Amino acid sequence: MSDLSKYRNIGIFAHVDAGKTTTTERILALTGKIHKIGEVHDGESTTDFMDQEAERGITIQSAATTCFWDDHRFNIIDTPGHVDFTVEVYRSLKVLDGGVGVFCASGGVEPQSETNWRYANESGVARVIYINKLDRVGGDFYKVCDQVEKILGAVPLMMVLPIGTESDFVGLCDLLTRKAWVWDDSGQPENYEMQDIPADMVDKVEEYRAKLIETAVEQDDDLMMEYLEGNEPSIEDIKKCIRKGTINLDFFPTYCGSSFKNKGVQNVLNAVVDYLPSPTEVKPQPEVDPEGNETGEFAVVATDKPLRALAFKIMDDKFGALTFTRIYSGVLNKGDTVLNTFTGKTERVGRLVEMHADQRTELDSAQAGDIIALVGLKNTQTGHTLCDPKHPATLEPMVFPDPVISIAVAPIDKVNAEKLGVAIGKMVAEDPSFYVETDEDSGETILKGMGELHLDIKVDILKRTHGVEVNVGAPQVAYRETISQAVSDSYTHKKQSGGSGQYGKIDYTIEPGEPNSGFEFESTVVGGNVPKEYWPAIKKGFETSMVKGVLAGYPLLDVKVTLTDGGQHAVDSSAVAFEIAAKGAYRQSIPKAGPQILEPIMKLDVFTPEEKVGDVIGDLNRRRGMIQAQESAASGIRIKAEAALSEMFGYIGDLRTMTSGRGQFSMEFSHYAPCPKNIAEQVIKEAAEREANK
Repeated sequence: MSDLSKYRNIGIFAHVDAGKTTTTERILALTGKIHKIGEVHDGESTTDFMDQEAERGITIQSAATTCFWDDHRFNIIDTPGHVDFTVEVYRSLKVLDGGVGVFCASGGVEPQSETNWRYANESGVARVIYINKLDRVGGDFYKVCDQVEKILGAVPLMMVLPIGTESDFVGLCDLLTRKAWVWDDSGQPENYEMQDIPADMVDKVEEYRAKLIETAVEQDDDLMMEYLEGNEPSIEDIKKCIRKGTINLDFFPTYCGSSFKNKGVQNVLNAVVDYLPSPTEVKPQPEVDPEGNETGEFAVVATDKPLRALAFKIMDDKFGALTFTRIYSGVLNKGDTVLNTFTGKTERVGRLVEMHADQRTELDSAQAGDIIALVGLKNTQTGHTLCDPKHPATLEPMVFPDPVISIAVAPIDKVNAEKLGVAIGKMVAEDPSFYVETDEDSGETILKGMGELHLDIKVDILKRTHGVEVNVGAPQVAYRETISQAVSDSYTHKKQSGGSGQYGKIDYTIEPGEPNSGFEFESTVVGGNVPKEYWPAIKKGFETSMVKGVLAGYPLLDVKVTLTDGGQHAVDSSAVAFEIAAKGAYRQSIPKAGPQILEPIMKLDVFTPEEKVGDVIGDLNRRRGMIQAQESAASGIRIKAEAALSEMFGYIGDLRTMTSGRGQFSMEFSHYAPCPKNIAEQVIKEAAEREANK
């Protein structure tokens, strides 16, 4: 069995374009995993293996790979930086023990960095900070460290200082060893020399070294007393303190470099070994009961415990479905039968593979601490727990954000319609933030996702990966109709065509019902004018008619019908006759009852930086939004509001523009409310045009 203290399960995450994937490429090259470095701007990086990633120069789905450094095993996940794909970051952080937060030296702490940092804090993931692109114009190591402190509320523990800036950046001063790492101009990562600190930096290095040691020894009272008495601890003791503080999230060891120019990446790898936790040093995963409440038991990371594993990602590729899995305890062998506690069913593990982006290596077994992919699981989804059938347990599941935007798609012909169903099934299994539903009113397939880029990529995958040709349109808002006043009326259905005829007469009142009451029916008829056995038929006649309103054909809501009197014929009356009478009564009386169009009103929760509150509220007012509350949050303001769904299409893009990408919002259905007259007229006009084009 492998030594778990030598394992490091780490993620690399940052804002889009801070250099995560380039950094991953350098790590793979330095650890001997790849021999030719692929560049993102050439579309040739190892972990960006999707066509869409290579073309756009962005990471869309997290990619896993394994490599070795200084006899330590690194399981690395390169995550996306674009806000539309944060679910990939979230689910990766859930199964990682540590992370490398990459920041651009000129861009600093950007909006998505904040979101990722928040996710990492929530998941309790220890991190080292790597400030990349120091060779860029405007690159400023000290400025970014200040931003980490002010914007993220984190303590950056500077471990190195840069030698030179922008195009003159040549290397680093290691504060602990008081040695300078200086690279030549060859661009080869191994071409560096260990030199003395440049004379003009000696004072600065001593100043920052003192700060580093003071912060570190706070983790150990005895060392702190010794240090205060003038005795400097050994480098080994200082490293132990830094490791302890990093795992406790008290501070974050901070490095810098230029991944593209191959300067400074070795120091980050050394920091991962020295300061980030092994699987046994992080809090064990809590086990939960079927309702999701913690049981007090934990999946202790050890190979001699019963199997506990979490499926955190499903990926469909040319060889079939891969289930990415983090093993928390126990051992898993090829051919084992595991219990999925979510479905209550057992599944056989056909094969175990170690992933290197889209390449794979077959394994016979895996153990606690490993991140691997399983082949052959049919019913396991993201967030499901796999465990020993004899010792069942459920790990804390993942919670995913609801989608905020939707589009409608329609296959261009019958062949594509069949392929669409299969393709969508696979895509929904892969991405828990991607929802698909059929609009019962329009019959369209509605795709829901985290943003316009997210859905753009999904349509591209449908067309290119699955070969499904679809037309893409905007979804129809699900309007409804209701009435605004009471009407008392009478209707007689009479039909005679030789033999027995049809006869049914009803007197009734139609009135607005209580909100959300749907359809109510009652009868106040006394005597036998309308026999009791015909009442259900009358109710059915009104109820089936409500599926289509009289203004624009949308379903009718919240109506109460009271049967007050009527008449029957001894021979010609029947249930069918009274049902037809009720349908005629509906067509006759609803237009007299003040029909009106209702629109769906959504409940909004908008997050914005404080300085943008005025712009966001002004924009919501233009969208017919009703502001209900404002609350202060840690790094901004939350605005609670209600707004019509029809005004919210495209809102996520506008919000991000207004707030420089830092705004976020969630939206859920609240209730239906009457439309303003001008919008109702437009809805009725569009419905008439659709009907005419049928």
